[in-house]
Amino acid sequence: MTELNTISPLDGRYYNKVKELSDFFSETALIRYRLKVEIEYFIALGAESKISEVKTLSTSEQNELRSFYLNFTEAEAAKVKKIEQTTNHDVKAVEYYLKEKFGKIKSLSVASEFIHFALTSEDVNNLSYSLMLKDGLAVYLNQLKKFLAELKDLAVKNKKISLLSLTHGQPATPTTLGKELAIFYHRLNEQIKSFNPKLSGKFSGAVGNWNAQVVAYPKVDWLAFSQKFVEGLGLVFNPLTTQIESHDGLAIMCHKLIRINNVIKNLDQDMWLYISREIFKLKKIAGEIGSSTMPHKVNPIDFENSEGNLGLANAIFDHLANKLPISRLQRDLSDSTVIRNQGVALGYSLLALKMTLKGLSKLEVNKLKISQELNSHWEVLAEPIQVVLRKVGYAKPYETLKNLTRGEKIGKAEIQKFIRSLKIAKTEKENLLKLTPENYTGLASKLVDKYLS
Repeated sequence: MTELNTISPLDGRYYNKVKELSDFFSETALIRYRLKVEIEYFIALGAESKISEVKTLSTSEQNELRSFYLNFTEAEAAKVKKIEQTTNHDVKAVEYYLKEKFGKIKSLSVASEFIHFALTSEDVNNLSYSLMLKDGLAVYLNQLKKFLAELKDLAVKNKKISLLSLTHGQPATPTTLGKELAIFYHRLNEQIKSFNPKLSGKFSGAVGNWNAQVVAYPKVDWLAFSQKFVEGLGLVFNPLTTQIESHDGLAIMCHKLIRINNVIKNLDQDMWLYISREIFKLKKIAGEIGSSTMPHKVNPIDFENSEGNLGLANAIFDHLANKLPISRLQRDLSDSTVIRNQGVALGYSLLALKMTLKGLSKLEVNKLKISQELNSHWEVLAEPIQVVLRKVGYAKPYETLKNLTRGEKIGKAEIQKFIRSLKIAKTEKENLLKLTPENYTGLASKLVDKYLS
């Protein structure tokens, strides 16, 4: 397969941007995680004193078994898939593959029937999918932290650059460019603080009761055994399930990722609008073309690409969160094909994150445009003037400024003429005359210092 004949753009056009996730969400990776669960289970059975039929494995034997999944290759995965052509069952194919491997180890071949002992496929699958997502999330979170570092740097560098705000798309009280970027940093950072992946696992047989295990070995504390096994894999043990793990923890994770993606989407849209206003200019990259017909174009394509991919990611995460916790009675198979797409959702999220980061790297602050915009809207000083007039007891201050400025584009001369005409204390008048749209930014820069330091 190449980027020219794959169906998914993640495996084609965008593969180089998300290929690190292939180690966790490819078909080879899924088989490798299944092997890990089966092998670690076999080792755990050997360590259980009440199961005499499986001997305690030596360190060398454990290492040899673990090498089956630690050194698992695509060529070995092809062998499993070949077995699956006969079984038409993917987990059973893994079991048969392992039995073939065990057959070549004289000391273990007699115990090969304890591979997948008393398990249902979902015991293996639910743990495998949770482990895949856990490892994939580590890659994503690492990229998110790099993104946050870049966003923080931009916010701090631009904390004192005044900026005309737009509320309802109309000129409003000025802010600073850095403070507006700091908002997104703060929002994402708060999400990361509460981002504590608690992915669950069950290991309790056909309908969650350890039925077959208890019949075979009634003296084994299967509840304690399974809890130790699941927690040993770095997952949260779920003792009360049907055949499948309930996926409530996964749903929580999906919703957290949706929230993170929505903050980034909000940033993408704001960056797009700032570029449209010429607050930012885009660096020209040699050889790049913005339009096939308009030679002058330099487009904000990275932010647009990110926004689109975040929409795809959230649509999949939303379906995962809504579908996976619901299963008819003790089991239906409608979750099986759905959960395979958790890597796709994370892939689109990672792709979007990288595209936004790329977009940020192309930005240049257009200080001249920012200054021109601010100085074209002195009417925004109506707010502080009417507030000061309220303070000094001026009659109907709001209404007075409304009559002067509402719906009007007022310049410096008109504002200062009005201030000079006011019958208020000299100190108050002098303070108002010092105000400009550029210096009327309140605590904006201090907020950056306080919350991003």
